[in-house]
Formats: sequence, structure tokens, C-alpha cells
Amino acid sequence: MGCSNLPKILLLNLFGIGLFLSWYLPENHGFWFPIDASIFHYFNVHLVTNSAFLKAIAITNHRAFDGISLIAMGLLFAHFFMKQDAAGKRKMIIIGVVMLLTAIILNQLGRLLSVQRLSPTLSFSGINRVTELSGIPTKDSSNDSFPGDHGLMLMIFAGFMLRYFTRWSFFVAVAYVIIFSLPRIMVGAHWFTDIYVGALSVACVGLSWWLLTPASDYVIRGINRLIPGYRPPSH
Repeated sequence: MGCSNLPKILLLNLFGIGLFLSWYLPENHGFWFPIDASIFHYFNVHLVTNSAFLKAIAITNHRAFDGISLIAMGLLFAHFFMKQDAAGKRKMIIIGVVMLLTAIILNQLGRLLSVQRLSPTLSFSGINRVTELSGIPTKDSSNDSFPGDHGLMLMIFAGFMLRYFTRWSFFVAVAYVIIFSLPRIMVGAHWFTDIYVGALSVACVGLSWWLLTPASDYVIRGINRLIPGYRPPSH
């Protein structure tokens, strides 16, 4: 699989690295900064003009709301899990563990990028803070917002859905990326490019070598053999 997918891997690496460099190399991040700033200010102004919007942003950026995204991913995963026999369920559990380990490793690798970036709410003066306006404790700021870790986790989930399940599940997972990363952007805890440049570039480069080569399959099979109760597949 690795050799046949080499063109895809190289294309994804070229896209991911090019995307990152288009943001990283230009002074003040080039054309990306006006996009980031306009998106932030658009939503920030609406925090004081629309009380319903303020409450919605406060609720969706409370720590407890993170559980909703986990439940959504869990339900999609469970849809396939319930259809499996005992061996299939065992493998799916291992896939879930490998997916979690992948998320931890790629998140740490993303932190190795020589980027230290304050969130929009800490970069501009005279702005509105959701926690202060609503009285609800929210994640409305970050001292190190690049790349967006929450968005990266969702992208990794989408990658695993495409690799081990179905295309429709991948599109559902992509919708999760948009839906559950958007509140972080609207509240000002992340810039738009934290997600759609930072997280996306890390996901494209890291997942391409992991999921489009036999690497993830080897790890899954290796863990399967190590866990008691393993039965070699019958032919």
C-alpha cells in the first residue's frame, strides 16, 4: 500500500508544508493576517450586540461542552462497532487506542514548530471577552494557540474514519471539524489559521505517512497479537 500511495503522500506533504510556509514565512503572516483579524473582529463585535449569540458562544466554549464533541465522535464510532463480531470489535478497540496515541504524538510534534502565538483575545486591546460579559467561565484565550490542538484531534479522527471505515463517515467527521472548532474561533481562543493552517498542515503531513503506509496497520496488528485472547484470522 505504501508504494502505491506514494504520490498521494508526497502531494499531501507538499500541500501541508506549502500551507504552513505561506503563513510562516511572510512578514506578519502575509495575506493570512487580514483574514484572521477580520474573522475575529466580526464575531467579537457581535458579542455585545446580540445577547443570544453571547450565551451560545459562552456555552459552546465551556469545558463541559468538549464532552459533546467526544460523544459525537463516540456515536459515529459506535455505529460501526455494533455491527462487528467479537474479532471485529476487538480490532476496533485497538484502532481507537492507536487513534488516541496518534493524536497525542502529532499534537506534541505540532508543538515542536517554532511558533509561539497568543490568541486573538490576548493580541488586541479594547476587545470583548466572553467570560467577562457572560459570567460563564470559558476558554476564551490561549498563550499558545498555534496549532489548534482541538481542531487537530478532530482532523485525526476524520483521517481514521476515511482509512478504516467509510467515505460517508469521513464527511461526517469533517463536519465535526467545522462544527466543533468554530466556537474556538468565534470566542477568540484561536485564530482561523490556528486550525486551518496549523492543525491542517500537521494533519496532512503526519497522517499521510501514518495512514497511507502500512505503519498504522503494523501497530494495530502488533497490539492485537500482544493482548491475551488473540486468534489468528482463518483463511
